[in-house]
Amino acid sequence: MIGVHLTVPIACFRKGPARELVETERLPPPATAYGALLSFVGEVDRERHRGCRITVGRRGAAEVSVVLRTRWQVKDSKLPPGQGANIGPDLQQLLVHGDFVVWCDSGEESGPEPTLEERVRRAFGRPETVERFGGWSLGESTFLINDASVVEDVEQLGEVETFIEDAMGDLTLPIWVDHVGSSGTRYAVGRLIKLSRVPTPVELPRVPVAASPKAASKAKTSTPRKRK
Repeated sequence: MIGVHLTVPIACFRKGPARELVETERLPPPATAYGALLSFVGEVDRERHRGCRITVGRRGAAEVSVVLRTRWQVKDSKLPPGQGANIGPDLQQLLVHGDFVVWCDSGEESGPEPTLEERVRRAFGRPETVERFGGWSLGESTFLINDASVVEDVEQLGEVETFIEDAMGDLTLPIWVDHVGSSGTRYAVGRLIKLSRVPTPVELPRVPVAASPKAASKAKTSTPRKRK
């Protein structure tokens, strides 16, 4: 298990149903944290570390601001983009002064070594060994991470409101996002609890393991039963 303490000046973790008002979750979903760690270690294949467990905690109360942006839309096909009816207002919530802790455990990873947990430790200890590009963000590229460090003493963090997996929980967050359509998106059900300790691995949502090529091929070629 490794904990990474991150601060982000501004960010928005858009709720799925949000439309005219882009509402934000109060902390980044596990899928966003997984992507951030992949970016940190320079991994471009998000399939590489399937099976790891990951979650996020929030330190302190979330400060939320609302900004007014310009949204381009297609209302009149006779007009060029960004003119007349093809432009409109867009309201977006932003988390300000985000202070988060990302927990990652690679005990159940299905891919080759080194694990994501090991690579994160090495990236902090020997950053010259990492090959990556672009800014390091938590979510969208504009939500740049200000600073990061490995959690060495959990007691110094104080109480951290952490997303813990719980089938009877009241919060649903994505753990794996299907960027082509949405049928492959997977969610973790859980709740936020205040922790002054390191969470146990079973409390962390697990990045789903991909189906085996043999199983996927069988599913594609199978013939549906005929109704009698």
